[in-house]
Amino acid sequence: MIYKNNKAKDIKIAYVGGGSTNWAWTFMSDLALDDQLSGTMYLYDIDHELAEKNAHIGNSLKDRDEAVGDWTYKASRSLEETISDADFVVISILPGSFDEMVSDVHYPEKYGIYQSVGDTSGPGGMIRTLRSIPMIKEIALAVKAYAPDSWVINYTNPMSTLTGVLYEVFPEIKAFGCCHEVFGTQEMLADIVGEALGIKDVPRQDIQVNVLGINHFTWFDYASYKGVDVFPIYDNYIDEHKEEGYGNPEEHWMNSSFDSKNLVKFDLFKKYGLIASAGDRHLVEFMPHDAYLTDEETVENWGFGLTSVEWRKNDLKNRLGKVERLYSGEEQLEIKDSGEEGILLIKALCGLERVISNVNVPNYAGQIDNLPKSAVVETNALFERDAIRPVFAGSIPDQVLNLITPHVDNHERIVKAALNPNIELVIEAFKHDPLINNTLSDDEIDDLVMTMIENTLTYLPVEWQEELKQYKAKKITN
Repeated sequence: MIYKNNKAKDIKIAYVGGGSTNWAWTFMSDLALDDQLSGTMYLYDIDHELAEKNAHIGNSLKDRDEAVGDWTYKASRSLEETISDADFVVISILPGSFDEMVSDVHYPEKYGIYQSVGDTSGPGGMIRTLRSIPMIKEIALAVKAYAPDSWVINYTNPMSTLTGVLYEVFPEIKAFGCCHEVFGTQEMLADIVGEALGIKDVPRQDIQVNVLGINHFTWFDYASYKGVDVFPIYDNYIDEHKEEGYGNPEEHWMNSSFDSKNLVKFDLFKKYGLIASAGDRHLVEFMPHDAYLTDEETVENWGFGLTSVEWRKNDLKNRLGKVERLYSGEEQLEIKDSGEEGILLIKALCGLERVISNVNVPNYAGQIDNLPKSAVVETNALFERDAIRPVFAGSIPDQVLNLITPHVDNHERIVKAALNPNIELVIEAFKHDPLINNTLSDDEIDDLVMTMIENTLTYLPVEWQEELKQYKAKKITN
């Protein structure tokens, strides 16, 4: 990397998952709009053809009038070539396929366990973790071998456990999880504050917040706009909109698999006094089974959707069609500011900016003082040249801490079970998960775990086959 005239040139970014038909395009678009960064991005994917097509799509951006960034894109066939001497490594992968996700999300419905996302917590999130860890371990070892001083940005869910595994495998790694859920809540608060104060277009960045929690189960215990306490404004808004929720009432929430009325956020605020700062679809999966996900009627009453894997499969087909149109030139990739902060954080780590943003890193500095130091937590942090300095967020109130702790404990169980195959640890984690706890019998949990593991064996180390075999034999003996 070369610094000149407040610019960072000859940057090497290794993009693992470079065949992405979502985040990769977002990254390319944001880079094209920034004139302070330039260099080469290596795209690596198990689907090399998709990586090659993305390289072509990325390189075609140079000729666009609105593109001010100078980037070259190359498709790579190996992790070694991709990661060697990289300044930044971006991880954005789909662990397995949507066929495995059908089991993650929908098999638990046999026992009345509904999941609105199924990629972070609950039975789906835990099995996805088992499936993801071998891939994340391989990436961490490649970083250790070929680019130990690089910054690693993880976008892949489940973010807390996978970011933790990067540190477990390579303790000296410089890695962080980057998630945009907090931004969405800031934007909501900006709208609410603007309406209350009669101000148009309040930027979300003007909503100052203290972030504390774990990924997708984050909370604000402080929110301020130019010296104005946001909490009373938010409380009053909830009282006035407790039926229709937040959003455009003319747009019915079921028009999108990812939309919601934010009624869960409202309810959590009234119960616990903190602003839950992830989307409702994520928040509900961390809560007890009888809170918001009891059945489909309950889900509808709370105004959020269950995103079926069939929807995801159809969406992927549409995006693969878009790949072909972009590759052939029939369609152009829209170059626009995504609102994500990935590029801004890279600039800060290059020394071009100084930024405070939310980040997922281990709690080594005790930034949340009543969670274990080994836990990966989400708080604000200061990003500056070659450094991330977590901001002390304080303590999580006891009532909310009691909601978070089972998940932190389960993160540890599942990571241990994945690194040293152990089905009994997985069963223990399932028993302690709030969506399952006190809902299913031991036999039902056994069936759930064994079936879901069998359905994802293709992506697990071979030791899992023997572990599963031995556990079944033990069950028969007993």
